[in-house]
Amino acid sequence: MKTTDTPPAAPAVEPVPVSKASAPAVKEKSSEGQVLNVFSHGVLIIWAILVVLPLLWAVMASFKTDDSILSTPWALPDKLHFENWSRAWSQAHMSDYFFNTVVVVGCSLVGTLLLGAMAAYVLARFDFPGNRFIYYLFIGGMSFPIILALVPLFFVMNNMGLLNTRHGLIMVYIAYSLPFTVFFLTSFFRTLPTSVAEAAMLDGASHSRTFFQVMLPMAKPGLISVGIFNFLGQWNQYMLPTVLNTDPNHRVLSQGLVELATSQGYKGDWSGLFAGLVMAMLPVLAAYIIFQRQVVAGLTAGAVK
Repeated sequence: MKTTDTPPAAPAVEPVPVSKASAPAVKEKSSEGQVLNVFSHGVLIIWAILVVLPLLWAVMASFKTDDSILSTPWALPDKLHFENWSRAWSQAHMSDYFFNTVVVVGCSLVGTLLLGAMAAYVLARFDFPGNRFIYYLFIGGMSFPIILALVPLFFVMNNMGLLNTRHGLIMVYIAYSLPFTVFFLTSFFRTLPTSVAEAAMLDGASHSRTFFQVMLPMAKPGLISVGIFNFLGQWNQYMLPTVLNTDPNHRVLSQGLVELATSQGYKGDWSGLFAGLVMAMLPVLAAYIIFQRQVVAGLTAGAVK
């Protein structure tokens, strides 16, 4: 009968002595982390309340009567007065203002993203004389106050026959948004891998085809992020249309809300005003809720490699 050899006994492992001084240090670090965590969460909760509470109050006021808004501003509406929304949409001409805003902002947003992406791609991928000068020229456009350009811009638009027109306002919006768009997308295009573009060029693709079919789809998170920022700025723009768009038939939402607030003097239609205000806020909130993940992805792209 075969017998198996018994394995040698494993050597005894002596326990590593733990320093008594390290335990309090670990406890102090954990307690400091908990204090910072509680403090940061508390600040975020306070900030959320400060942001969300006015929005909820505006929505609540849009379904109340004028008397209840002035007498009991913090009370819930006795019933939902949907006639405020219909009155603001039809009688206050919010439908016309909404249509004008959608046309102007939609066309200007497409033009801004297209021209900005093309300029940013060239500045980020190609070296040529004057590259840095053109880039810093766009950066300088971000620091130039728009209020200083209103008077000469008014006369230029008037001489070109673009005053009080939708296409004239679209061109101004594009020029107003291009500096930030080029600055943002230039940094984003630099983070994209060059190997894909080089492979497309080796396969015989032209520069335009490489840009539109390869690089532009790869830059989708950055385009969505800068598109949201431009959408917010152009949708809420008031100074430029007030100076360059004085035709009542071409007014945008920001002008319409001011007109609604001042149309009846001291007997303002407060319920209709809040209804129009909520109408103007809904597209912005919907756009951010839908594209919030893409916005975060575009802002953090290139931070971790």
